[in-house]
Amino acid sequence: MSFLLSISKLIDTINEKIGSLVSWALLISVLICSGNAFVRYLFNTSSNAWLEVQWYLFSAIFLLASAYTLKRNEHVRIDVVAGRLSKRTQVWIDLLGFLFFLLPMSLIILYYAIPYAWISIQSQEISSNAGGLIVWPAKILIPIGFLLLTLQGVSELIKRIGYLQGKVDASAFEKQAATPEEEIEAIKAANKIN
Repeated sequence: MSFLLSISKLIDTINEKIGSLVSWALLISVLICSGNAFVRYLFNTSSNAWLEVQWYLFSAIFLLASAYTLKRNEHVRIDVVAGRLSKRTQVWIDLLGFLFFLLPMSLIILYYAIPYAWISIQSQEISSNAGGLIVWPAKILIPIGFLLLTLQGVSELIKRIGYLQGKVDASAFEKQAATPEEEIEAIKAANKIN
C-alpha cells in the first residue's frame, strides 16, 4: 500500500502544479477578452484569432483543471445527502462512484479522444473561420485533460482504500477550500489591516 500511496502523492503533485499553472490561463483569457473588446469598440476592428485564443484558453482551464478540482474535492456532489452519512459511508460512495462512473467514462472519452486529436494533428487542421487558428492544440487538450482526470481518479481510489484500511487520514481527500465562515473571517482580518 505504501507504494500505491507514493504513486497517489506523485499524481496529486502533478495535478496541483498543473492546476496552479492553468490558473494563469484565466488571467490571460480575461486580458485578451478585455483587450479584444477594447480594440473592437475603440477602433472598430477585430480578429477571429483573438476569439479563438479565448476559446482555447477556456478549454485549457476546463480540461486541465478538472483533475485539480477532483483532487481538491471541489467537484459537484450532493452534499445535502452525503453530509448526513458517516465518513466511512461517504468514502464507500466515493469508491463506487470512481469505479463505476468516473473511471469508465474518463477511459471511454480518452479512448475516442486520442484518435480524434491525432487526426487533427496529422491533417494540421485549421479553423474554418476567417483568420482562424490551427485547431489541433485545442483538440489535444481533450486527451491530456482526460488522462489527468483518469490519473487523479486512480489517486483518489488509492486514498479512499487507504482510508478504509486505516493508513490514510481523511484530510488527504477532504475539501481544501475555505468555508464561507473562514472566508468572512479572512475578509474581516484583511479590512482590519487596511
